[in-house]
Amino acid sequence: MAESGENLNWRSYAQDEEPEKYPLLVRIYGVGGIVAGIIQVIAFLRVMLAVLFDKIDLSVLDEHTLTTVVVGIVAIVLSVALAVMFIFLGVRLLRGNRHRAVVLCDVMIAFEAIVLICHFMLSGLSSHLIPPGLNMIILIVLQSYSDPALRDERRLQRHLQELDWKSEQEEGTLGLDTTGKGYLTLNFFNLFWIFVVACIGGLVIEVIWHMTVVEFGVYQDRAGLLYGPFSPIYGVGAVLMTIALNRFHKKSPIIIFLVSAFIGGAFEYFVSWFMEVAFGIVAWDYTGTFLNINGRTNFMFMCIWGVLGLLWVRFATPWLLNLINKIPWNWRYVVTGVCTVLMVVDCVLTLAAFDCWYKRSAGTMDYENPTAIEAFCNKDFDNEFMENRFQSMTMNTDSASRAD
Repeated sequence: MAESGENLNWRSYAQDEEPEKYPLLVRIYGVGGIVAGIIQVIAFLRVMLAVLFDKIDLSVLDEHTLTTVVVGIVAIVLSVALAVMFIFLGVRLLRGNRHRAVVLCDVMIAFEAIVLICHFMLSGLSSHLIPPGLNMIILIVLQSYSDPALRDERRLQRHLQELDWKSEQEEGTLGLDTTGKGYLTLNFFNLFWIFVVACIGGLVIEVIWHMTVVEFGVYQDRAGLLYGPFSPIYGVGAVLMTIALNRFHKKSPIIIFLVSAFIGGAFEYFVSWFMEVAFGIVAWDYTGTFLNINGRTNFMFMCIWGVLGLLWVRFATPWLLNLINKIPWNWRYVVTGVCTVLMVVDCVLTLAAFDCWYKRSAGTMDYENPTAIEAFCNKDFDNEFMENRFQSMTMNTDSASRAD
């Protein structure tokens, strides 16, 4: 039975190359995307023409730092690229080409995430985050709906009464990549639980490292979110490594080590840079250490990332897959859905608390007319709370590059 289910799955993939009509609501969204994309591209071209003919005064840019200007330009360029992609996505949705729509959605989700980060660095928690945030949510839903793998999963549940997948779960093989191209099936379910487990495991490792190497016997709270024992830098790092190394899990340990070291070091550098530019926060500083890069990462910690990546791919991932399969089949989606909502709320609240911490420290907080989220953060997450919760972080508002 398992074999027949697998064969059905791959036949469905092959059939997916043929156009399959989307529901009316999705096609309407596609038309809206085409129109909105064309309008945005035309507006951008008009602005560029105005700049070329000196009808726009660019001297105002002198009031901002180079970092602020560069981040703003990146946001504009990606927004224009997204507008063009929305045109192509709309065409794919009207034609019913699900496979290409999924590929476009994957790229656009990544672009929207970067635009969201850029806007957050430039203006903090503001209305500028709403359009890219909504677009990102819609694209994620559309990607999930269009993904042939997820649609086939629903068909398998319906036609085979989940017998095949239940059997795989009992055998501890549910989630393995049956194509042989990688170790895991890189779906949302697997990646989410990889993120959660790595958040907790990374925090435990960091606390032990601080107590044994940095300050012997001294406990320091190294959590990265307001609630729970989570350090998202390790969660995201583990997801990135899993995606990058999934096809290389049988390769030489040296290759896995080098790729992990590069990914870990680059990601650590980016997080350090983002925290300082967006909030003026310094969570770690390796200045003066061997082969450090602007104090944001160094040779030793890149090697540690390499070792962790090797251990993760060769040992932790198989164990984690077995752990994930312990979740009862009929609870999988409910539990994952609830935990996803809680994690998203925790992350959003943490960013909002950082933003309010910055505004209070910079003297830009509007205490007379605060937004609802600002009033909540000022009351429950004041400066004393933030300093106690995030003990490894220090804030210098002059290091931030806010545009306002």
